Amino acid sequence: MADPLPYYRVLRDHHPLYYVGKWDLYALSRFDDIWDVLAVSDGTFVASEGTLPAANVLAQHNTGPVPDPPLQPLPFHAVFDKPIYDDIRRLQSPAFRPRSVSDWEERVRVLANERLDELLPQGRFDLTCDYGGIVVAQVVCELLGIPIEFAAEMLAAVNAGSLAQAGSGVDTAAARPNYLEYLIPAVARRRAEHRSGELPIVDGMLAYRLPDGRALDDAEAATQLLCIFIGGTETVPKIVAHGLWELARRPDQLAAVRADLAAGVPAACDEMTRYCTPAQWFARTARKPFTLHGTTIEPGQRIITLLASANRDERQYPDPDAFHWDRPIKRSLAFGRGQHFCIGYHLARLEVTVLVAEWLRRVRQYRIVDDGATRLPSSFQWGWNSIPVEV
Repeated sequence: MADPLPYYRVLRDHHPLYYVGKWDLYALSRFDDIWDVLAVSDGTFVASEGTLPAANVLAQHNTGPVPDPPLQPLPFHAVFDKPIYDDIRRLQSPAFRPRSVSDWEERVRVLANERLDELLPQGRFDLTCDYGGIVVAQVVCELLGIPIEFAAEMLAAVNAGSLAQAGSGVDTAAARPNYLEYLIPAVARRRAEHRSGELPIVDGMLAYRLPDGRALDDAEAATQLLCIFIGGTETVPKIVAHGLWELARRPDQLAAVRADLAAGVPAACDEMTRYCTPAQWFARTARKPFTLHGTTIEPGQRIITLLASANRDERQYPDPDAFHWDRPIKRSLAFGRGQHFCIGYHLARLEVTVLVAEWLRRVRQYRIVDDGATRLPSSFQWGWNSIPVEV
């Protein structure tokens, strides 16, 4: 994880289905293999052990299919297959459809410019957290009914939750009580208000009923918001800051994007997303046999899809380790694929585009302080937690 790219290249070229005996899992590294596997939606692969299982989970080898967890208290819905996962996602997804997301464009632009009004006079600040990080955290606050003044605290909590602990990696379950300090009060406030229409995501969780007819309590409803709370806060700022750094390293590309912001920024943002997305992998557990490259993955065994390796696969992207702002991208795995495709895909793309466009519109010159940038250790992320910038 200090520098995974050369390792991914070896895997793609020589071990596209690499078995790790310690964890009884197979690592998939090629774009086409991951593209095809994630498209399987018949219950062959499930996330019943979590999409980021910790070491103590992986250390226990399964002897067959892993059952769904108990329903009470209801854990995060991503660990279930149909119908629970699909039903909860269906209730949350209307807020993230293209038409709903388009209504956020002006609000994101206002928030971005409010941040720039505060930051630019300072001359130097952190491009990752101080700019994009605060803006997207504010958006998540407004989506979930969390007071916007908690945005900075929330951002720090989410970023801390992805840091690796020696010997165990990232145990997202251990970090959740901290997240729930923000989410449970938001759900409780919404339940007490007896209103609908303004917070459709939270309202959907309050209206949801399990197959036995039981409603969710506040903690259970809050737990179903974790994907939006975490994913909506930590990924976009790292793409934006890293992407602007890559443009700054290439003055000719930066000039080309600036020449026509309306056309150049969306194209550049697609390449930033491919090149700079911090998440490296996500896991699934087999529930049915599946054969790949002549090997059968048995029920109970795990796979990890190395999405970041797929983003650098020469078979899909010529010259993949180079940053080309106008690279034509016909297929992408940066947001996943299939059943667990990122629910906030349209909002994330909008946020990246607006944050980059407003930066380039208002900041004529900027310099990244390379020796001050930091990548903190994580067992599933390879992203810049801090990128100091001078304007």
